[in-house]
Order: sequence, then C-alpha cells, then structure tokens
Amino acid sequence: MNRGQARETARDILEIIPLVMRTIAAELRAAGEMSAPAHFGLLAILSVRPRMLTDLASLQGVSLPTMSNSISAMAERGWVRRAAPDGDRRVVMIEVTAPGRAALERVSRSAEAHLAEVLAPLDVPARRRLQGGLGVLRKIFAGSVPMSRKSNRTLAKRRSYLP
Repeated sequence: MNRGQARETARDILEIIPLVMRTIAAELRAAGEMSAPAHFGLLAILSVRPRMLTDLASLQGVSLPTMSNSISAMAERGWVRRAAPDGDRRVVMIEVTAPGRAALERVSRSAEAHLAEVLAPLDVPARRRLQGGLGVLRKIFAGSVPMSRKSNRTLAKRRSYLP
C-alpha cells in the first residue's frame, strides 16, 4: 500500500469507527442501558485492572477534572470505588465493583445484540471480507501504544502484519 492509499484508508477508518460507536451509543441510550457512553469505555478499561485517575484521564484524552467528574458519577451508581492500595492514602486507585462488572456485561450484551442485528443481512462473502479486515485491524492495534512512545521497531513489526 502506498502512502496515498494508506492516508485514504486512514480517513475511512477515522470516519467509520466513530459512526459505528455513535450508532451503538444511540441505541444504548434509547434502550436506557447507558446514560453516558464514555462510562462504558471506562468500565472496560477498569475491568482489566484498577487504574489511577491520571492514567484514566490520559487514556481517554480528557482533563483530570473531567475524569474526576466521570468517576464520581460512576461511583454514585456503585460501578466503581476509590481505594488506597496497602493503606497508602497518597495514591488512589479506581477499581470496578461487582455492580460495575454487571453493568458492563449487560451493556456489552446489548451492544453486541444491536450490532448482530445490523450485520445479519450481510451475505457470506461480505461477512468474510469484514472479518478479514477486522483481523488486520486487531493485529495492527492490539498492542498499540501512544504515538509519542512508538519506536521504529514497533512500526516495523506492525508493517509485517499487512498482506
């Protein structure tokens, strides 16, 4: 793929992924599953492991006050809690609670059901092409790190995933 084709593909990805996410978010809001779709992403991140507020803000690309407001709203719902590891009150970790995991599971099932309904009309060849493209994206982005931290070696490894 030459640079022009890569830029065109990049534009397509940047157009399509937000469109998919907006569609899912609208469906979840309409179904009453999630009032703030950003909370879904935070729950997913926190379900892997607890994080500090600064880490969450950095991962989501928002300010600390914005992230603090989101975490406070989620804590009010009982989805997350603030905890000091080993009694060190200087460090506050945000961790998902059992009700938070249940909410994440419920929203994930709902989002998956909605996407399945949208994708159901695809014929087998279209479904295979979509699966292949998603496989390429997964290989490229599965271990992604912020651009400022990428090394040439990482970029070279990613290029090897492409056909």
